[in-house]
Amino acid sequence: MRRRWLRIACAATLAVLALRAFAPGPASIRFEDIAGPAGLHFVTENCPTPEKHQPETMPAGVALFDYDGDGLLDIYLVNGAEMPSLVKTGPKYYNRLFHNNGNGTFTDVTERAGVAGNGYGMGVAVGDYDNDGRPDLYLANVNGNQLFHNNGDGTFADVTAKAGVGGGILRGRKMWSIAAGWFDYNNDGLLDLFVANYCDWDQAHEPPCIGLNGRGYCHPKSFAALPNTLYRNNGDGTFTDVSDETGIGAVQGKGMGVVFADYDGDGFMDVFVANDNSPNLLFHNLGGKRFEEVAFQAGVAYNEDGAALAGMGADFRDVNNDGLPDIWHTAIENETFPLFLNRGAGVFVNASQPSRIAGMTREMSGWSNGIADLDNDGWKDLFVARGNVMDNIEAVSRHFRYAEPNSVFRNLGNGQFEDVSATAGADFSRPAPNRGLAYGDLDNDGRIDLVITALGQPARVLRNVSENQNHWVLLKLTGTKSNRMGIGAQIRVTTDNGKRQYDEVTTSTGYAASSDSRVHFGLGGSAKVREIEIRWPSGIRQTIQNLMADRVVTVEEPAKSN
Repeated sequence: MRRRWLRIACAATLAVLALRAFAPGPASIRFEDIAGPAGLHFVTENCPTPEKHQPETMPAGVALFDYDGDGLLDIYLVNGAEMPSLVKTGPKYYNRLFHNNGNGTFTDVTERAGVAGNGYGMGVAVGDYDNDGRPDLYLANVNGNQLFHNNGDGTFADVTAKAGVGGGILRGRKMWSIAAGWFDYNNDGLLDLFVANYCDWDQAHEPPCIGLNGRGYCHPKSFAALPNTLYRNNGDGTFTDVSDETGIGAVQGKGMGVVFADYDGDGFMDVFVANDNSPNLLFHNLGGKRFEEVAFQAGVAYNEDGAALAGMGADFRDVNNDGLPDIWHTAIENETFPLFLNRGAGVFVNASQPSRIAGMTREMSGWSNGIADLDNDGWKDLFVARGNVMDNIEAVSRHFRYAEPNSVFRNLGNGQFEDVSATAGADFSRPAPNRGLAYGDLDNDGRIDLVITALGQPARVLRNVSENQNHWVLLKLTGTKSNRMGIGAQIRVTTDNGKRQYDEVTTSTGYAASSDSRVHFGLGGSAKVREIEIRWPSGIRQTIQNLMADRVVTVEEPAKSN
């Protein structure tokens, strides 16, 4: 009898193994570049010179936003300028705005819109600062920033001087700004502006840095750090620099990525700044009045060895569905890209090793990045635009390359990630000196798409063509008492199987980028959302029940909690 039972058990085991061997695994995450056939033609012109001026290796800005209110994401791409004048001397240096036609094509509307920009561009931030329902553009530049007000007729007006947000002044020169972001730090219903400044660089007095085979791009340690800038929205089209009175200006760094989230759940948005070769900064919001810098105490200033990294891009979202926003930022080769998990009580832990991110990223150089559910399985994935800083790295290294492939790490839902870049498609992984990346749903099909820029090469519009049966929902929030875009609203989604996910409304992502303000949730096999709970920046709580999946839903802030 025992032998017969063993034979049955063995046969059953073999049958299970056979089923597992032939059962389909998770559908791969895949992308196809549609830039060419879609009519989006753009090259990041960084104007490289033998003098290796520092900004040449760094322009990256990408924004995805619906500037004309037709429900489709348009694309704005930031460009460089001539060196060393830092002047856009011709159309090849223009920033470009591409209108989404809704049929898989885009039209260049830059000149009509009036958003070609001035100076040597770095980053872009999207926010509706006057609550008129039309998103505006703020440009972070090497030599003076710009604010473009959306007029609502397809054109923008440069209101920088009137608004008073042209950038900080240091010894008579505009500070070099790389990134910026909109958030309502005091919950008064008006979006305020945070500007991440990089370093004290003057093209007329640049240090003679010796690199590979002669002159090279200087190490960031060759330049002094700068304070960041916080502008408070006065509600009349003007802003006041409150950097000093809020404590933001008391700390210096070399800011490259700035992202926002309410990491301690007190109802006020906090600020994380990824710094280049200086400790990261985490500004804890003290009730909308002041900020305290707590990166060291929170565990996000350094890596696990206590070293400051070459921080580049960052994203600030909940990766493990525990309701607490986590931080993932990029760095350069031999450093790894830290994943800081929020454990509550104001403390983060570096989960780079147990999550396998450390081992997978140690040999990578990363710039802009993101956290989003690319396969709609209910778990947010990680992805990054990669490229070495040095354009002549191959002269001394047989291992590292200037052009690198991009990477995507699938969230396995068990605290670990898997590198699935090899199956993400040739268009995604084609090596290039990649820099910028923004993400959002360009065609409203429920799959998150990417736009990636590279120095001296065409931008890629990577349509997500992942095939699976997973469901999704895309939420567009409209504030009434809160700011019009709902930035800072905290959302909890419960699917019909009882699983929960969390996210916050923001546009600030990656390195010098602005992504879709609509909040995307992959729902896996759930065809219905049991409940959506929203905590608006105003404090109003809203609950929506029994919502069918696979749709874009506009949610307006109610007059009071329900």
